[in-house]
Amino acid sequence: MNAVLALEDGTWYRGVSAGAPGETAGEVVFNTSMTGYQEVLTDPSYAGQLVTMTAPQIGNYGVTGEDQESRGPRVAGFIMRETSPVASNWRAEGSLRDYLARHGIVAIADVDTRALTRVLRSAGVMRGVIGTGQVDPQALVEQARSAPKMEGTDLVRDVTCEEPFEWRERAAANGAAAEEAFGIAPGRRAARPRRVAAYDFGIKYNILRRLTAYGCDVRVFPATAPASDLLAIEPHGIFLSNGPGDPAALPYAIDSVRDLLAANRPTFGICLGHQVLGLALGAETFKLKFGHRGANHPVKNMVSGRIEITSQNHGFAVDPSSLPAHVSVTHINLYDGTIEGFRHRDRPVFAVQYHPEASPGPHDADYLFGEFLDAMER
Repeated sequence: MNAVLALEDGTWYRGVSAGAPGETAGEVVFNTSMTGYQEVLTDPSYAGQLVTMTAPQIGNYGVTGEDQESRGPRVAGFIMRETSPVASNWRAEGSLRDYLARHGIVAIADVDTRALTRVLRSAGVMRGVIGTGQVDPQALVEQARSAPKMEGTDLVRDVTCEEPFEWRERAAANGAAAEEAFGIAPGRRAARPRRVAAYDFGIKYNILRRLTAYGCDVRVFPATAPASDLLAIEPHGIFLSNGPGDPAALPYAIDSVRDLLAANRPTFGICLGHQVLGLALGAETFKLKFGHRGANHPVKNMVSGRIEITSQNHGFAVDPSSLPAHVSVTHINLYDGTIEGFRHRDRPVFAVQYHPEASPGPHDADYLFGEFLDAMER
């Protein structure tokens, strides 16, 4: 079936349908990862976005339920150069094309993703529409121009859990097995379980797996839950998860995190949690031209001087000029100098913009979970 991708600037690309039939709109972005397409598809942080994969062939190792980062695909649409006709992996439970169709994800292939990425790099990410079948490209361009903008949009309410829940997937029955299976340094796992109250702004399963591997018992709360609900379980630590959309459009989350800060519990934020924590501390955020999305972004740890190879997925950043005096920058992005991490000078409160649980290094940034555990132990 024919398919068309149309952008709000009037550019359009003809290709073939590679998923479910229909039309879908969203912000067109690109991801430079060579692998991990199923993790990208199921990452709630991609809600509301049409994701372009820059790797030339996608789907070559199929899909499996073990690689999902949430209950199912969260992207608004998917854009590829070529889809593999076969799934060459003993773990594969089916093809990518069938997976996309089964979950209702509209996708397009046979697109010159290199040319598309150059457009997005030069002009910045923009709204787009994918339509399948006999569609009018100019009509799709007009639909793209009328689609909601990412700025000011609260997408967290669409992906957060409805009720609190306990994360029951145990890393391993004993500490030694967990350390070996998850690459944790010997003796770094908690001697006894630590209670963590986690805000679900669009939390990835692998974050929950890492916290569990370090010996934490995690209770996950909806993004709209008041701070009092989290504090009622008397947690040893507070976790602020990743998620989609504009952090400034989440006043309820910012207010709740501000209340949690007053309780002076160890607090760790990742991605959107990093941005929400920054706003709660008095900083401001801004939208990046084309964002950071990939599995090989170099970040400098300003404390140790080490360079970490990181996985990233965000379109907003904390403004360094707006940070209050009691907050110090701990990490910077070596591509553009934006903030990748900060820490409160007087409290056990810190956050990073990238995803330490994704392990592209493979364990360059896993120490952050250890630091969170150390803060709870103290």
